[in-house]
Amino acid sequence: MNSNDIIDKLLNGEIKLYQVDREFPADEATDIRRKFLEKKYSISLDNIGNYSIDMQRASARNIENSIGVLQLPMGVAGPLKINGDYCKRDVFIPLATSEGALVASINRGASTITASGGVNTHVISDIMTRAPVIKTESAQQSLKIKQWFIDNFNELKEIAESTTSHGKLIKIDPILVVGSYIYPRFVYSTGDSMGMNMVTIATEKILDKMACETDAHHIALSGNVCVDKKPASINMIEGRGKSVIADILIPKDIVEKKLKTTAEAMQEVNIAKNLIGSAAGGSLSYNAHYANMVAAIFLATGQDAAHVVEGSLGITTAEARDGDLYFSVNLPDLPVATVGGGTSLEVANEGLNILGVAGSGKAREFAEIVAATVLAGELSLVGALAAGHLARAHQELGRG
Repeated sequence: MNSNDIIDKLLNGEIKLYQVDREFPADEATDIRRKFLEKKYSISLDNIGNYSIDMQRASARNIENSIGVLQLPMGVAGPLKINGDYCKRDVFIPLATSEGALVASINRGASTITASGGVNTHVISDIMTRAPVIKTESAQQSLKIKQWFIDNFNELKEIAESTTSHGKLIKIDPILVVGSYIYPRFVYSTGDSMGMNMVTIATEKILDKMACETDAHHIALSGNVCVDKKPASINMIEGRGKSVIADILIPKDIVEKKLKTTAEAMQEVNIAKNLIGSAAGGSLSYNAHYANMVAAIFLATGQDAAHVVEGSLGITTAEARDGDLYFSVNLPDLPVATVGGGTSLEVANEGLNILGVAGSGKAREFAEIVAATVLAGELSLVGALAAGHLARAHQELGRG
């Protein structure tokens, strides 16, 4: 059958979208599905069909029922000077966003940081978690299964690590018991991979062992105590992905010159907005807009966009110190990778190359860059609010 025959069969409901891949290479199958949509809805999808990525590779690793690509504007901010444990250099940050004024704001923060001698960054934890939910007959049996995990940790560690050359099981903590349900939180290190698939496979092997030796059975491989792709206090406290902190002391004259305000005004805005306001609203995050920076750099570098909800967790502090400004951000839950997943897509790899962190051995350096970028954006917005410039900036840049 030729492509027109397949499109007619799709329109008539004789075959399903995924079945096109059985008859055609990925790039042709992509075109067929897109043309099917164009014909079905009498629309044009020329821009979705304009791409340069290897669709054969993407279809094997990253997407199903492909029809083309999404394009977003990408800008760059910098130079941003970083004095980190892993990143010790100036960087230019690629940012993919459709929010006007965001790149300009981050650029202003980067300029302020660089003029002040750079931002200090530290990766304080590097873990990935998976927490299944297990069912027993009673709370008493649940406690016995909890003890089974504790008593057999060394053997379970060997089983988990037999499934991967990079992952290491660090601990099982906490092991929550809720009546006849148990939620053990398996904590792994995963190297330069973000590691969700890695820890899922390793945990499944442990559960197979449990099924052989006990009467308990797991209900779901993820029981939501992980906690993956959702905001959660446990991740704020225990950390997940890379846990990173960044801080800087900005001299008084640079605060006034670059941010057009004072350290005292920025301290008051941070307390009133980020701390008290967040608490009053019942937020789990105590910051101005971490999600903006995390989302823009994630999209530019092929990270899992759903993890923006975790990366947006964190607390901003601002202190006036004799006119100077001490400013910090903490990101306890930043799942990032420099290998695997979407990082292998051509555009994403180019974004990582701009940062100099593509490939193995670069994940912690990348995490420090993300934290530094978050501080730049946070610093700029809090400064704009303190100076009363936020609405004016959007107006001058023509943004609604």
